[in-house]
Amino acid sequence: MFFRKAPYFSDNTLSRPKRILIVRFSAVGDIVHTLPVLIALRTRFPHAEIAWLIEEKMSKLLLGHWALDRLIIVKKNWIKSWSEIVFLRKRLQMFAPDVAIDIQGLFKSSFAAWLSGAAYRIGFGGCDGREGSQWFNNYRITPNAEHIVERNMSLLEPFGVYGSSIDFDLPECEMDNRSARCFLNHNGLHGHFAILNVGAGWESKRWREERYAEVAQYLLTQWNLPSLVVWAGEDERKIAETVVNAANGTAFMSPPTTLGELAALSRLATIFIGSDTGPLHIAAAVGTPCLGLYGSMPAKRNGPYGLQNRFIQKQTPETHRIRPHRALRTLMDAIDTETVCNMCDEMLAKILPPDSLLPIQDIQENNPPKKRKAA
Repeated sequence: MFFRKAPYFSDNTLSRPKRILIVRFSAVGDIVHTLPVLIALRTRFPHAEIAWLIEEKMSKLLLGHWALDRLIIVKKNWIKSWSEIVFLRKRLQMFAPDVAIDIQGLFKSSFAAWLSGAAYRIGFGGCDGREGSQWFNNYRITPNAEHIVERNMSLLEPFGVYGSSIDFDLPECEMDNRSARCFLNHNGLHGHFAILNVGAGWESKRWREERYAEVAQYLLTQWNLPSLVVWAGEDERKIAETVVNAANGTAFMSPPTTLGELAALSRLATIFIGSDTGPLHIAAAVGTPCLGLYGSMPAKRNGPYGLQNRFIQKQTPETHRIRPHRALRTLMDAIDTETVCNMCDEMLAKILPPDSLLPIQDIQENNPPKKRKAA
C-alpha cells in the first residue's frame, strides 16, 4: 500500500477535486513560499474545499486567509507520539481529501498525506523528495525551476496549472496595522524608514552586528533613512540591542512583534535588509523591496522572490562542501559593508523621491550619526 504505483489521472478527480489538502508544517519562510500554491489552487478550483496541515506555532500566519477553508493544526513533535498520530489520522480522514499535496518533501509530511487517505498524493521526486517521502507520495514531480517558489508551483502540473501568476496575498489584520502605526508614531517615524532584521535561525546565516550598525549609519547619513531593528526571542533581542547601541542614534529598537505585526511594519517600510529568514520572506511577500544577505543557502534558490528584490552572496556553501546549518560564518563575513551600502544606493535611487535627500535633524540630537568609514 505504501508503494502503490502512481496512477494515471484518467478520471475527473484532478479536473474537479472536491477537497484538497496542502501539507507544509513549517517554517515561516517556507510557509510564505507555499502561499502561491494556495492562491493558484483557489483560482483554479473556486468551489473546492482547501485545508492546510500546519504546526501550531506557524498557524497564525494563515489565520483568516481568504483562499483557505480550514487549518488543521498539529503540535511540533506530533510524529513522536502514537496518540497524536492516531488523533491526526482521525481529523484528516474526517476532512477526506481527494488530493494531498506534500510541499515539505519529508518523511513526516508524506506520511501525513498518506494518513489522510487521499487517493492522489502529489510530492517531489528527485533530490527534493527527501527522507523516503517518495515511498508515500504516489505522483511525483521533479521540478526544473531554480527558485523554491517556482519549484513549489510545479506540484500543480497534475491539475493542469502551468505558468500561473505568483501571488502571496498574506493576510492583513487591521489590529496589527494599528499597532504598527502606533509604535512608529510614538518614535517619530512618520515617513520613510528601513527595517534591519539582524537575527537568524542558524548562526551560519547571521551577518555581523557591527556591519548592520554601519549600514544604519550610512542610510541616515546618505538617505535620511532611519532604521528599525526587528527581532524575535531573547537571543535576537540581545543582538538587536548590540546593533542599536553601535548604530550611534541612527537606529531604533523594535518592540516584540507577532508575525502579523511584523508584516504590518514591513508594509510601511521603505526597504528591508536581512539574511535568509522568515521575516525577510514576509517582507518580500507584502511587496516591500528587500535586500537579502546570503551565505550558507543558495540565494538563487532561496532569495527574496520578486523583481524589486536583490540579494548579495559572495561565497556559496558548495565552495565549502559543508552542511548549510554547520557552515562557518566566513560565508557571511565575505559580504562587506561597502557592497551592502552600494546595493542600498542602487535600490533606494529607484524608490525614494528626490526631496528625500534634503537634510533632516538627527534622530538623537546629542548622538549624531557617524559617516561610513572607507573600506
